[in-house]
Amino acid sequence: MELLIKNGIVYDPLNGIDGERMDIAVRDGRIVEDVSPKAEVVDASGMIVMPGGVDIHSHIAGSKVNTGRLMRPEDHYGDYEQRRPHRRAGVGRSIPSTYTTGYRYAEMGYTTVFEPASPPIKARHTHEELDETPMIDKGCFTLLGNNWLVMDYLRDGMIEECKGFVAWMLEATKGYAVKLVNPGGVEAWGWGRYVIGLDDEVPRFGITPREIIEGLCRVNSMLKLPHPIHVHTNNMARVGNYETTIATMETVSNQAAGSPCNIHVTHVQFTGRKGSSWVNVRSGAEDISSYVNRRSHAELDVGQIIFGDTTTMTADGSFQYLLHILSGNKWANADVEVETGAGVVPYTYRRSNYVNAVQWGIGLELALLIEDPWRVHMTTDHPNGGPFTEYPRVIAWLMSRRARDKTLSKINKTARRRLNLPGIDREYTLGEIATVTRAATARSLGLTSKGHLGVGADADIAIYAVDAQRIDPSREYKLVRRAFRRAAYTIKDGEIVVKDGEIVKTVFGRTFWVKPRVEEELMEKVREDVKEKFEEYYTVRFGNYPIPDSYLKRPHAIKAGG
Repeated sequence: MELLIKNGIVYDPLNGIDGERMDIAVRDGRIVEDVSPKAEVVDASGMIVMPGGVDIHSHIAGSKVNTGRLMRPEDHYGDYEQRRPHRRAGVGRSIPSTYTTGYRYAEMGYTTVFEPASPPIKARHTHEELDETPMIDKGCFTLLGNNWLVMDYLRDGMIEECKGFVAWMLEATKGYAVKLVNPGGVEAWGWGRYVIGLDDEVPRFGITPREIIEGLCRVNSMLKLPHPIHVHTNNMARVGNYETTIATMETVSNQAAGSPCNIHVTHVQFTGRKGSSWVNVRSGAEDISSYVNRRSHAELDVGQIIFGDTTTMTADGSFQYLLHILSGNKWANADVEVETGAGVVPYTYRRSNYVNAVQWGIGLELALLIEDPWRVHMTTDHPNGGPFTEYPRVIAWLMSRRARDKTLSKINKTARRRLNLPGIDREYTLGEIATVTRAATARSLGLTSKGHLGVGADADIAIYAVDAQRIDPSREYKLVRRAFRRAAYTIKDGEIVVKDGEIVKTVFGRTFWVKPRVEEELMEKVREDVKEKFEEYYTVRFGNYPIPDSYLKRPHAIKAGG
């Protein structure tokens, strides 16, 4: 199948193309140099063309997502879609059903999404839901920051064995990256305790959060995994946690060999608070941005909040308990044996709420103060900061000071006075938007065929009906927002799947997972060790734990050179 996209204004940062009028040729799902005269032509005159969006952090599948759906029927009542040609019916605003999730991403021009927190023992559930999410390529990160076996290996200085275990775990769960959530802290809270500092000891394990972060960063490097360790830092529930965020990045700085980054800190808006109490909480974005601007080994995603109702969910059970206490809202909690925990709490972000308004400002300040757009990624930590469907609103805030000022005029006055945001003039260009929503995220994930439009790349393409040569995004931000909400075309693997913001064809993408290369002798030793500990720790039999390749609808293994 051949396709020719003609006369679009192309933004392709990975190939150094910044708003050039050019044609894009597609054959058999790939970008090619040229196509035959028989190719189907898409006239992109007066439109912008970008690679398909790549979301690096969005909770779209797995047990906690499903728990959120179960405990929030009100989220379904308020947002439902009837069956239409080419699409199933579906429900859910902040936690849409699987098909609706895929449709809504495709309608915005996104073609790849990663679920960032899958408990290993529940990975089958995660993959079952990802398999039922159409329109996008996907993958999941494996939670390892509170895993008993990881903590045992690292405490005992068995770094090679830990490397073997992480490799085995990624293959067994078909995971893509190493995820740490409140390292050591989730385990402590499971026993009614807290770890506050990076050097506090995790009860019963004799190891500290700092040692877990350092150890898994080293293992990540030894295995040469495509994405750096993905870290939700400790102390998310506390004011003043910006210091923990900076200390977490600093703790692995001595392992950095320059580029690429060796740590990705996630949804930093939640861990960018300065102050000593909820009364005087303020933005720590300037301090965090200063660190990132000076040090090349760290990157982050924002986790921007959107005012309105949402459903928060995280493996950080202690944070969710605090949110439940503060809000009085209903709460679900889980302890995942040997591995992690989880919590779910509905929440409404209000403009009039001082803390919420400060949070809103922290997210935008981070995005605007970090100078290198390749190291700050646009997310809402869906659905924690707000639903991913509000990305066009975030894009408008980034591109237009006028749009920011309009929202600033409506937020809590004390928060407005204490934020640095009113004094920031920077406005993103379309090239920078293409960077923070697709090029940089693809590069961070090590997906060499994603996030760009060079020859050989996957033909995942988004076309938006906004004339970059005629409008001023700063003034006409509503046009930009409208265009990014409903793509004129979304092309997935070379096929048109969205036209004029409507689904015209349902397809199923691949599931990426990483298969690290480890010496067979080490792997055999680890298997025997793990098998023995399974009998002692787990309620699941060892033989039932690994997920075979055949369990996934369209698996795509990426080999890592350990």
